[in-house]
Amino acid sequence: MVILPDADLDQAANALMGAAFGSAGERCMAISVAVPVTDAVADALVARLVPMMEKLRVGPATDRTAEMGPVVSDAARKRIVNYIGQGEAAGAKIVLDGRRFVPSQGHENGYFVGPTLLDHVTPDMSVWKDEIFGPVLSVVRRNTYAEAVDLVQAHEYANGVAIFTRDGDAARAFSHEIEVGMVGVNVPLPVPMAFHSFGGWKQSLFGDHHMHGMEGVRFYTRMKAITTRWPTGVRSGPEFAMPTLG
Repeated sequence: MVILPDADLDQAANALMGAAFGSAGERCMAISVAVPVTDAVADALVARLVPMMEKLRVGPATDRTAEMGPVVSDAARKRIVNYIGQGEAAGAKIVLDGRRFVPSQGHENGYFVGPTLLDHVTPDMSVWKDEIFGPVLSVVRRNTYAEAVDLVQAHEYANGVAIFTRDGDAARAFSHEIEVGMVGVNVPLPVPMAFHSFGGWKQSLFGDHHMHGMEGVRFYTRMKAITTRWPTGVRSGPEFAMPTLG
């Protein structure tokens, strides 16, 4: 998610909370990277996120007050914890460390990872390059709109991206020039309605067609072309144009 200086930061922070930590980050359209433009925006965004993440209720599915549950398996938990360690070793600042999360009594053996916030992540780090698929949000700071666009364009995956801004011109330019399959404008999870195509570009697309929409229909459709003419409609003399039904 790219956050421009004119964006509503409260709205952006709320959007990131749901998009990064919904389903414990284990969904294909989770937002795992925030790209605030300018350090001032990044600092203000992080300042908003930290108390919200600290208050996030993590617990088992049996806890009706829980807002985030465990990850799917012990292997997933270990992978996520390992990525957090890789980010730390590479120089990312751990603002909130989900590895320290302590489950409630009776759930000590659950596969829990608390919400994690990594700041000052750079494109050479594995936490930027790879999909962690867990409750980890990385902040990659950029100084200008152009730098933010270049960052997105350079990634090998291109499933979904969002921009938060009040500037319609910037939103329109971003939507048209960004090489990503699904784009959200002030929408954190750019998942369209089922009658539109769903799917990414670059390495985020497998095969030749997207899902849903007309592309999904075409995938399951065998096309047939029929050209007909009835004798009562034949005009006298030869015709040299393409035949039509008229």
